[in-house]
Amino acid sequence: MTTTLRTLMSRYPRAGRLEWIGLRPARHAPMEKPESVAVDATGLVGDRYAGRSGKRAVTLIQAEHLPVIAALSGHPAIDPAITRRNLVVSGINLYALRGESFRVGAVCLEGTGTCDPCSFMEQSLGSGGYNAMRGHGGIIARVVEPGRITLGDPVVAALEDAPS
Repeated sequence: MTTTLRTLMSRYPRAGRLEWIGLRPARHAPMEKPESVAVDATGLVGDRYAGRSGKRAVTLIQAEHLPVIAALSGHPAIDPAITRRNLVVSGINLYALRGESFRVGAVCLEGTGTCDPCSFMEQSLGSGGYNAMRGHGGIIARVVEPGRITLGDPVVAALEDAPS
């Protein structure tokens, strides 16, 4: 029996988990780290990017990539705030969610692309920081269904929570 690529791409070994939430109140301002946040149609309430491009309403990075970025940039560890991403997720491959709908708790998002690093990473991580983060910057997403997210919420592909 053969399995189609689409079928393979719709299977995830387990749910992910929301590990960290970050809000950027202003350019270069310290990140706020709430335990819970409302998400409206334009993004995380209180984030400076909410209300701008719908395709980039929420930025997500994989927790498992933070040690890689640290190793590549010569740091013992990386505080998620340095990456300037909204959500840190563990246990599910974010790259596989590009072009797909997925849930973070009650909120439904759609992965719209990769979240490439900006030149600010050179200042945050030091010389070569931009390249250390390339390929590990996470994804961007638009909000499909608003709601509230809380640390520890499950992260699942929308197909997984659909009734059978």
